Amino acid sequence: MQEKILILDFGSQYTQLIARRVRELNVYCEIHPYHRAPLPDASTRGVILSGSPFSVLDARSPRPDLSAIKGKLPLLGVCYGAQYLAHSSGGEVKASNSREYGQARLTNIDSACPLFRSISDGSRVWMSHGDTIERLPPRCAAIASTADVKNAAYRVEGEQTYGIQFHPEVYHSTDGVALLKNFVADICGCKQEWTPDSFIEATVDELKRLLGDDRAVLGLSGGVDSTVAAMLLHRAIGSRLTCIFVDNGLLRLGEFESVMENYKELGLRVIGVEAGDLFLSRLAGVEEPEMKRKIIGNTFIDVFDAKAGEIEDVRWLGQGTIYPDVIESLSVNGPSQTIKSHHNVGGLPGHMKLKVVEPLRLLFKDEVRRVGKSLGLAEKFLRRHPFPGPGLGIRVLGEVTKEKVRLLQEADAIYISMLRETGLYDSVWQAAAILLPVRSVGVMGDERTYENVVALRAVESTDGMTADWCRLPHDFLANVSSQIINNVRGVNRVVYDVSSKPPATIEWE
Repeated sequence: MQEKILILDFGSQYTQLIARRVRELNVYCEIHPYHRAPLPDASTRGVILSGSPFSVLDARSPRPDLSAIKGKLPLLGVCYGAQYLAHSSGGEVKASNSREYGQARLTNIDSACPLFRSISDGSRVWMSHGDTIERLPPRCAAIASTADVKNAAYRVEGEQTYGIQFHPEVYHSTDGVALLKNFVADICGCKQEWTPDSFIEATVDELKRLLGDDRAVLGLSGGVDSTVAAMLLHRAIGSRLTCIFVDNGLLRLGEFESVMENYKELGLRVIGVEAGDLFLSRLAGVEEPEMKRKIIGNTFIDVFDAKAGEIEDVRWLGQGTIYPDVIESLSVNGPSQTIKSHHNVGGLPGHMKLKVVEPLRLLFKDEVRRVGKSLGLAEKFLRRHPFPGPGLGIRVLGEVTKEKVRLLQEADAIYISMLRETGLYDSVWQAAAILLPVRSVGVMGDERTYENVVALRAVESTDGMTADWCRLPHDFLANVSSQIINNVRGVNRVVYDVSSKPPATIEWE
């Protein structure tokens, strides 16, 4: 049985970081919205309560019933989680006169407390809270302070329950990983055995059990997620897996041919379908981003379903869904507030009589790459930048036409090839060219032009949940701009996107 840590999400922007830090310790964990969390089972070794944008003093704040957890399992409350534990147990939480945002230094650390083993006074932590625990509940004792917060951390006597009013998961907390290790390894007793190899072994065994002698199909995209999912399924059921790669007419320049060639070496059975004209015809006249995503997703299902229907006795549909897809499709505040639809989250249309299997559903992107490496995949598969399911359909802003796709393919090809040639490609998590729905005045030779604008985007990230824009060298950007304007007919201006996620998203649509 796979041991795990449960993380109850109260809506903090840092919740995913908690999960990532725990998994970096080779301990499996799951994030669940606090109001939809499963009850702990025999595999649950401990529980972490996340922060929240709410105040515990707000009548609408999250107030879960922790009776099945507190005092029965190791429990760590982070920021709001710590304040809720104190508030619900008879302590006093107040809006602080001295709010702490940013760095602080821990003092008065109780070195005998297992949570702070090997952590000394002066350790830097990251604070992000307006409320503070003014008075601890009965049977609680402070185990760390800061200059402004007396009860920066506390423990409950007679229980393995702890609260901290800082964020150990963020980079700025210098001993944050050590604290989390103290909690999950020492206090919870996790064995730290969740590795890529152990994931592969457990997943392949589960796929064999689940699929038995059935046949499956999987939609390949050329990206790392669908490739690793295909390799896991192939290891489990061999030739009973058929992969389908659909050319929707919205791929990068020459991508259909290159991807089909690359897959030959993996031993997968791959069928290629060229359907670009159908996709473009259905997109004609459509400008709204979410409508474009739905048209592309629905058309993909139609094309995929028709081709899959030609294969006898298929019962399963494999998908490369990963954890960020799942998390972004959930909300701690009731029904999901959709930022953008995910074509591979939420089930299938009723007419598709297939059961879904998602081998990567609980992995972050960097974990998928590590699993792929353990599977023996070459770097050309593992280091490929993420590419959206709707392809260039959401990088051509506004209506998508064949001519606009042609223009963007050429600009994108120049950008990506120059990233590779200069050795910058692997330092960028995702790069994209975007065709803007505006034209600008320019001068070429002695003539005035009125042509299209291309925006370049490059971000640094580990899993796509957050991202920062890349500080690419100015000379490089100047050369890319010159090459695009000189070689792509219809473009006379290139701009660079310097927005981070949040508040922006990585894709423009």
